[in-house]
Amino acid sequence: MNLRRIFSSIVTRLLLLALCIVTLGAVARYYALSHFLREDLSTVVQNQQMALASYVARDVDFKIEQRQALLRRLASSLPAALLQRPAELQAWLRLHCDFQCPFSQGLFVVTQEGRAIADYPPLPGRVGSDFSDRDYISAALSAPARLDRIVIGRPVIGRASKKPVLPMAAALPWRDGRPQGALAGITALAAPGFMDLLLASHIGRPNSGFLLISPQDKLFVASSQPDMVLKPTPPAGINPLHDRAMAGFRGVGITINAKGREEVSAIASVPSTGWFVVARLPSSEAFATVGRAQAFLLKNAVIAILIFGVAAGIGLYLLFRPLFRAASHADRMTRGELPLEPLPLTRNDEVGHLIAAFNRLLNKLNQQQTELARMAHHDALTGLPNRALLSDRLNMALARAQRNERKLGLLFLDLDGFKLINDNYGHKAGDKVLWQAAQRLSGIVRQTDTLARIGGDEFVLLIGDLGADAEEVARIVAAKCLEAMQEPFDIGGEQRQLGISIGIALGGGDSSADSLLQAADQAMYRAKKSGRSGCETITL
Repeated sequence: MNLRRIFSSIVTRLLLLALCIVTLGAVARYYALSHFLREDLSTVVQNQQMALASYVARDVDFKIEQRQALLRRLASSLPAALLQRPAELQAWLRLHCDFQCPFSQGLFVVTQEGRAIADYPPLPGRVGSDFSDRDYISAALSAPARLDRIVIGRPVIGRASKKPVLPMAAALPWRDGRPQGALAGITALAAPGFMDLLLASHIGRPNSGFLLISPQDKLFVASSQPDMVLKPTPPAGINPLHDRAMAGFRGVGITINAKGREEVSAIASVPSTGWFVVARLPSSEAFATVGRAQAFLLKNAVIAILIFGVAAGIGLYLLFRPLFRAASHADRMTRGELPLEPLPLTRNDEVGHLIAAFNRLLNKLNQQQTELARMAHHDALTGLPNRALLSDRLNMALARAQRNERKLGLLFLDLDGFKLINDNYGHKAGDKVLWQAAQRLSGIVRQTDTLARIGGDEFVLLIGDLGADAEEVARIVAAKCLEAMQEPFDIGGEQRQLGISIGIALGGGDSSADSLLQAADQAMYRAKKSGRSGCETITL
């Protein structure tokens, strides 16, 4: 490749143009500044999130411990004799729960069998209900239970209140090796002064906020988003940081949540329950400053690109002007405004090579179009006209016959015994016989006549421009066809004789192509029934 070819290359020109337009420094500054701002903000945001998560976790822990302490004190001081006097027991509960009771859904006492015998404040349907199926009741009444042990149950929808609640219970003093019952306290999760700080707080937009999660129950205990309360946590593998938190990790990190959004999450423990608080903030909010800086850089980059685009457009137009002209010329040829002809070559570069390749392609397409046109009207095996071309020529022959008041003959030829050759020797041998038969019949046909193959072993011979002796001429041609088939065919080294049955249909210009074909077909079947290797005639 010589220097002249290199300097005339369109690639070289584009590279020189690109070096003048592209500003790599702007791209480098964009990524460097974005990375620096994100790293710097990440440290600040993670520290803030951890502080918020720890504060909320301590607040939740304090309020739960407050309720545990009250329940423990009440359980230890409840007189055992009142268990046999429900009315007095309810009065005792009222006395101790009437002022500043932290349990928004009240207290109730169950027997050793788990049936509620007293509650305050009274809730319809609670007294008399069997709570033995509740985890906190069964745990409080179990043998290992101690008086100072407070059992926190799984957060559920309250049986009486129909609201999300947090239950806890303490065993009453023992007798005969078993607790005499249990004292339970129920707090609505949304009760004022309980988890309202967690439920009502948002760090930023609605997608941010806090989650309170019970790892042992795999449950969202509370959330800043109401639709997540008491819903199961996502399965393992969806949120990597959540999976680590469920396994015991406490700290902060950046993760992809179950909805596929990136967020900064900080995790802090609630020691009294084994739960943990998650303070989360979408990365789109946490790193909004980065986004604004990127927008500023992009705005300036767009202005620069517009300026460079104008310059590049002028340069590329000058470079590709010959190609544009060639494309316009080719488009006019496709619309029929210009004849199909090779495009003019103006330069010896890639554009010139492309135009030369197009010219070669155009020539090849013309050749293929000619070949396809031939294949569309000729049989692939024998090269004879097919049914479509026969139909065109038959219609033209009928039109000439009507105009000149002449007749035409249609010979329907069918090979006798051809199926046996296919069955005994295979399709390749059958194709060879068909090709030989077409060659023999073609030797009989005049240039003005048409011999076509319309089916497997079916041929049609169209004889036009016949006069009063049409039947005699048609029979002479049929006799020649029969004579041509007398010579045996060489099939796999064996000599086999094949006959041919011929049906002749004679008609004038008032006949139709379909009626002639049908008549010739019927005449051929008559010939077959008459003993084959003969001919029959039908005149329309």
